[in-house]
Amino acid sequence: MAERRGNDAVTAVSSGVPDGVDHMIDALDFAGLVLDPSNNVVKASETSYTYGLVANGLLVHEEMLRFVARVRTTGESINEEITLARGPFGEAIIHLDVQVARLGARYILVLAEDRTEAYRLEEVRRDFIANISHELKTPIGAISLLAEALEPASDDPEQVRRFARRMGTEATRLTQITREIIELSRLQSTDVLASAKLLDIDAIVSAAVDQNHVVADARGMKIAVGGSKKVKVMGDETLLTLALNNLIANAVQYSPDGSRIGVGVHHGDGVVELVVTDQGIGIPEDDLRRVFERFFRVDQARSRNTGGTGLGLSIVKHVVQNHGGDIRAWSQIGQGSTFTIRLPEATAETAASRGEKQR
Repeated sequence: MAERRGNDAVTAVSSGVPDGVDHMIDALDFAGLVLDPSNNVVKASETSYTYGLVANGLLVHEEMLRFVARVRTTGESINEEITLARGPFGEAIIHLDVQVARLGARYILVLAEDRTEAYRLEEVRRDFIANISHELKTPIGAISLLAEALEPASDDPEQVRRFARRMGTEATRLTQITREIIELSRLQSTDVLASAKLLDIDAIVSAAVDQNHVVADARGMKIAVGGSKKVKVMGDETLLTLALNNLIANAVQYSPDGSRIGVGVHHGDGVVELVVTDQGIGIPEDDLRRVFERFFRVDQARSRNTGGTGLGLSIVKHVVQNHGGDIRAWSQIGQGSTFTIRLPEATAETAASRGEKQR
């Protein structure tokens, strides 16, 4: 009897889960986790960490903890759809279909399936129709008028060449707008974190800087890189490189020849910051809060001359939000601008969930 009581006590404090549950959780392609009576996470799927549901061995979202408490009290399963912040900061959200149920006498099983894509697709459909009809009419109208002007000028070769060059410029602009709208739509309809990988920020910074060196060197500019090394984040390397490249390209485009562009990396308190600073024309205070809107241009005439579409910063914003972060802008007229991307730093716990080691 004493031996049996001892075995029962060991079983009662064991952190193990019922047979087969480990394998089931590992096989899930959505978030799944098991809580013990003290709400410690004793088993969690890889996606649970990707969605930011688990930190330091605990379920971190209060609304989901309330579901767990209800199930413990009533014994009845719960199936609810909830909206949570995608990361520790920023405005991006994630829609989850959550199921909470008892698992034996001691444990609670939590399953969460991402429904964000369905919401995004509807938003993309509305935005795409509104944006495409508004923005494409300008270059299309210009090409139409230039084509009409070509026939009366057929006896003047110089005029024909001038109209042809302008038509080429408008066609290039039309192509760029179309490409960036498609890219923005893809960003809004894709869940980056579902296939996120452990990334080295140094490699992302190096790739983005390399893409802008030729233009910067041609204008006598220096791109200076500094800050922390060996910092890790979870995400998509191509998209993060695209976002940083857009910020550096803007800095080069709107800065005077011979100026200096700064690219810095800082991290602390679980946050990684990518900072791009220029010595450009600056952004008026009234426009600063709107720079991330689709098709918004601070200087319409300059944007036309430089080929800007007003979509670059919007793409940056969506990339960053899809990675659970946010982006901030500071500027002073005549002094330059600073854009700061903030991302959650990948923890050792996250790396372990991916079967990788931090270096």
